[in-house]
Order: sequence, then C-alpha cells, then structure tokens
Amino acid sequence: MPGAYLLAIVLSAAGILVLDVRLRLIGPRAPAATLAAVGIGTLFFLVWDAAGILTGVFVKGGSDLLLGVDLAPHLPLEEPVFLAFLCYLALVAWAGGERILSRREVPR
Repeated sequence: MPGAYLLAIVLSAAGILVLDVRLRLIGPRAPAATLAAVGIGTLFFLVWDAAGILTGVFVKGGSDLLLGVDLAPHLPLEEPVFLAFLCYLALVAWAGGERILSRREVPR
C-alpha cells in the first residue's frame, strides 16, 4: 500500500505530540527551542544522508510502502519526515527521562 510508511511516521509523531502536550515535556515549555532543535537535527541528518548517498553507502531499496516520490536520487520523501520524527522523539524522551530522574533524586 503506497504511503503506509509515511502514514505510520505521521501517526507516530502525532502520538508523541499528544504525550508531549499532555505531560508538558518539551514543546509546550519551549516551543521555539524545540522547533529549532528538530530543524537543526533534521538538517544535520539530511546532510549525513547526502554524504552517505554520494559515497554509495546509502541506497533506497524498493518497497510498496513508500509513496514513490524522491526528493533526490535515493532520498525518498519519507526520509526527512522520519528524521524530523526521530529528532522530536529524542527530545521528548530526553525530557521525560529528566523528569523521571529528577523525581528520584534524594533532597540534600
């Protein structure tokens, strides 16, 4: 089913967004910093992907789950969306981990 991979990424990102907003982890507390971190991280990983593509390390495999839209050779449309999701997920996980660890600290 074309688009299933993109749909899975978008639905997963929506779930992480709901958790973030509900628990006020990172986005609601610092929206500009969150957007900047996701944007910079996504750009970093896209440059990383470009280097991998140019050296022949990264190649796009065939899959019926992809939309079939390529932004560049071996760079499907889903890749930057996945990279943004990955960066956002890392931020939310970090903020959640910090919250859990701060509650476990013993007061001095």
